[in-house]
Amino acid sequence: MATKFEAAAYNFRKKCPYVSKDLLRWFPGHMNKGLKQMQRKLKSVDCVIEVHDARIPFTGRNPIFTNTLTGAKPHILVLNKQDLTIRSLLPKVKDQLKNEEGIQNVVYTNSKDQNCRGLKTLRPLMVDIIKNSNRYNRSEELDYNVMIIGVPNVGKSSLINMLRSRNMHMKHALPVGAVAGVTRSLMMKIKINTNPDIFMLDTPGILEPSVSNIEMGLKLALCASLQDHLVGEEIIADYLLYWLNSHGQFRYVDYMGLTEPCDDINKVLISGALKFNRVRRTRDFDGQLRDVPDITDVARTMIRAFRTGELGRTLLDIDLLKRDRDKAEHSLA
Repeated sequence: MATKFEAAAYNFRKKCPYVSKDLLRWFPGHMNKGLKQMQRKLKSVDCVIEVHDARIPFTGRNPIFTNTLTGAKPHILVLNKQDLTIRSLLPKVKDQLKNEEGIQNVVYTNSKDQNCRGLKTLRPLMVDIIKNSNRYNRSEELDYNVMIIGVPNVGKSSLINMLRSRNMHMKHALPVGAVAGVTRSLMMKIKINTNPDIFMLDTPGILEPSVSNIEMGLKLALCASLQDHLVGEEIIADYLLYWLNSHGQFRYVDYMGLTEPCDDINKVLISGALKFNRVRRTRDFDGQLRDVPDITDVARTMIRAFRTGELGRTLLDIDLLKRDRDKAEHSLA
């Protein structure tokens, strides 16, 4: 996005503003239980589809998957929400995943768009890699079982629903939500294709038990893979502000009612409260009621604008993209 502001003219923060890992201790019991269920189901599975957010292709993908699930079966990595990331960088991301992590099958999707090219290619790709694999105890079975895995709120259930709708012209079978943790346990098999019959197992989102890098956790929170209130809306909004400023993306200035970029999240949120007329009534120390800016509500609005693309397309992992990094910075527009 062309902008009238130059990042070099401002004294923005140079490092991630948070260091405390206490923010990110979130590993609910249903995740641990779900992982055990998934491991028990592996014998009846022909392929594993791992779904992740295309804005963070290198961040937050659970290493437990590699060790216990994807290493044992044919694997497809689906990077969903491609409509929210930078299209020109998709091939570079794909190459890095292949060269550094050995992931051969990477598909980009938008699970809200039935005409998405990735959705069209996913079914034939599943069939092809299953046919060309050693199915061991399932070699005589005519139907295909596919387990779908990933961290919370990356669109696993939406992807199943869209494949079912596209291939079988049937209504959605699974509940979806805009917050992490909607799928709480391993679901029944959902048929998403005929000729051949393909069934999918939906699974609860599973995060790494302890986030080793605080910025990893903040990126996951920003992409809604952690429930907002567990980290704090104002903390998430502050990290978003830090990231946007440090990467020269200033669409938030107009959106939040500012006249120029700002590195102070309190000033940004107060400006947004004035623009959106977000106030709450509170009782003063002397018992008088007065209206004050509803900072938390405005933080939610700012976060939601990022998640819907109103603040521009982003690749939060752009600093982890090792080739052509300087050139990539200029392609953020």
